[in-house]
Amino acid sequence: MGGGRLLPLIFKYAWPSVITMVVNQLYNVVDRVYIGQGCGPDAIAGLALTFPFMGALGAVGVLIGMGCSTVLSISLGAGRTDDAERVLGQCVAMKVIFGLVLPPLMFFFGFRPLLALMAGDGTTAETMRIAHQYLSITIFFNIFAHLGFGLSAAMRAEGSPRQSMQCMLIGCATNILLDPLFIFSEIPVPVFGRTLTIPGLGLGVAGAAWATNIAMVVTCGCALGFYVLGRSVVRLRLRNVRVWRDLAPRALSIGLSPCLMQVMGALIGFSMNHAFARWASSPEEGTVQISAFGIVGTVSFLFFIPSQGVQQGIAPIIGYNWGAKNYGRVRKTLVLGLKLTAAACLIAFTGMVGFARTFSRCFASAENADVVAAATFALRTANCMIWTIFVNVAATTYFQAVGKPRMAIRLSLLRQCICLLPIVWILPHFMEHHILAVWLAMPISDVVAQVATIPPLVGEWRELVRLQVGDRRKGGRAGAGVA
Repeated sequence: MGGGRLLPLIFKYAWPSVITMVVNQLYNVVDRVYIGQGCGPDAIAGLALTFPFMGALGAVGVLIGMGCSTVLSISLGAGRTDDAERVLGQCVAMKVIFGLVLPPLMFFFGFRPLLALMAGDGTTAETMRIAHQYLSITIFFNIFAHLGFGLSAAMRAEGSPRQSMQCMLIGCATNILLDPLFIFSEIPVPVFGRTLTIPGLGLGVAGAAWATNIAMVVTCGCALGFYVLGRSVVRLRLRNVRVWRDLAPRALSIGLSPCLMQVMGALIGFSMNHAFARWASSPEEGTVQISAFGIVGTVSFLFFIPSQGVQQGIAPIIGYNWGAKNYGRVRKTLVLGLKLTAAACLIAFTGMVGFARTFSRCFASAENADVVAAATFALRTANCMIWTIFVNVAATTYFQAVGKPRMAIRLSLLRQCICLLPIVWILPHFMEHHILAVWLAMPISDVVAQVATIPPLVGEWRELVRLQVGDRRKGGRAGAGVA
C-alpha cells in the first residue's frame, strides 16, 4: 500500500469489485434482453416505470448493508470480533424488519397510485398492467434480495470477496437459466446443426419476475450458508440478531452517503419518466421514450462499471497513504486514477455512441423499429459528453478516501442532482423539440459538473503540494538536529 507498484495494486483491489458489479447488473440485463425480445416495448416501459420504486427500496438496503459492512470491517481491524458479530446480526435483523414491514404496506395501499405517480398515466394501459404485475410478484421476495446483497457486502468486509462473488455468480446463473424457460413458450436450441425446440412456461413478464425471485432466494441461501456453516471469520449467531443501540446509529450514519446516491438515482428515474410522459405527443410515444430510457440506463450502467472499478482500486491506496502522511504517493495515485478513469470514460463513450444501434437491438426485437430508433438516438445523445466526467468521478473518490465526505457528497450530487434535475424540468420549456431537450439534459449536466469540479480539485492539489513540501522541511530539520 505504501510503496508497491501502483497499477498492479489498483488492479488487485478493482477486479473483484468489477466482477461483483457485473454480476449484480446481469440480473437486470438478462431480464430486459429476454423481455425486450419476447414481450415488446410495453414490457420494457413497464419495467422502467418500476425503476424509481425499486431504486428507493434499494436505497434503504444500501443504507443498512453498506453501513453495517463498514462497521464490521472496522471492528475486525480493531480486534473486536464480538462487535463484528453483533454488527452482522444487526444487519440481518434490520433487513428482515425492513422486508417484513414496508412491502406489505405498499401492497396494502396499492401499486396503481404509485405507478401513476411514476408517470404511468402517460403510457399505455398495457404498460401499466405489466408494471403492476411485476411489482406484485417481486415485492414480497424483496427481503431475500436485501438479505443476499447485505450478507455479500459483509463477506467482502470480512475479507472474503471471492466467496461473495461466488454467491452472486450462482444466483446470476440461476436467473440466466430460468428466464427463457419461464418467459417463452418455446425455446429453439441449436444442436449439431439442427434446431431442437424446448417447451417453456410462456409466462412473459411474470416469468421473468419469478425467475428473479428464485435467483434471489438461491443467492440468499448461499450467503446464509457461508455464515451458518462456520466458513466465515465472523459467525452469525441467533442471539445477535437484533438492533443494537450502540451500533445502529454509527452504521446508519456511514450508510447515509451511498443511500443518498441511490435515492438520487431513483429521483432521476422519476423525473425522466415524468418528462417523457408530459412532453410526448401520445401515450404510445411516451411508452417508446420510457422504453428507450430503460435501455439507456441498463447499457450506461454496464459501461460505467470499469470506471467504478478504478475508484474501488484507488480509494484504499489514497486513504492509506493519506493516513500515513505520504502525500507524494497520494498525488501519484490521484494522477494515475484520473488517467485510468479518463480511459474508462472514453471507452464508455466509444462503445455507447459507436455501437448504439447494436445495443438497442439487443433489448428490442426487429418488429419494434420505433423503440430501436429511439434507443439508438438516446444512447448517442445522452452519452455524447460522457468522456468529460472523469474529473468529477475521480475527485469524488479522492475526497471520500481522505475523510472529507461533505465535499465528496457535494461533487457526487453535482452531476446527478444539482445539474441534471433542474435542466430536465426547465429546458423543454425553451426548446421546440421537447423530447430532444429532455435527452440533452444529460450531456449538459456532464459538462457543467466537470467544469464545477475543477476548482476544488485544483485547491486540494495545491494543499497536497504544500503538505508534501512541509513534510520534507520537517524531515530535513529533524535530520540536522540528529546530526
